[in-house]
Amino acid sequence: MRHGGHYTPPPLLSPSPSPALNSTTTAGSHHPMLVSVFLALFLPCAGMSAVFIVYICLLWYATNYRTGNSGSLAIKQVAEKGLSVSELEKLPKVTGKELVLGTECAVCLDEIEAEQPARVVPGCNHGFHLQCADTWLSKHSVCPVCRAKLEPDQLFDASDENPC
Repeated sequence: MRHGGHYTPPPLLSPSPSPALNSTTTAGSHHPMLVSVFLALFLPCAGMSAVFIVYICLLWYATNYRTGNSGSLAIKQVAEKGLSVSELEKLPKVTGKELVLGTECAVCLDEIEAEQPARVVPGCNHGFHLQCADTWLSKHSVCPVCRAKLEPDQLFDASDENPC
């Protein structure tokens, strides 16, 4: 201002953005990344939860369906009925030294001693402790080793004469 002129300010290049506008622009540029991270964490968890819910529903359905189907359960129980006491008495009794196919009892997994009473299943000739065989055969009408079916009409009395 020495020469009598008046002062002109330097020209402005561009107006600077306001701080509020600047913060929304920065947050907007990170928005797609936040969405990607959120989806990467949320979607697998949601998928596993859906699979778990379907699994629980199937278990519930299977449990209720099985208990509601009591007709076939009763038939199965009748089919697995074991031998009566009179039928058990018809099975041959021997001692451990008379066993042919081995001296291990398949019911209790113990050895049958030479003087212990044993019972032989007719047909397959598997031998067991007397008490073990009677306990098993009173609940199941099959041999515990080979699952051969014991028919009550095929049993013979030990006092009968055997023609063989």
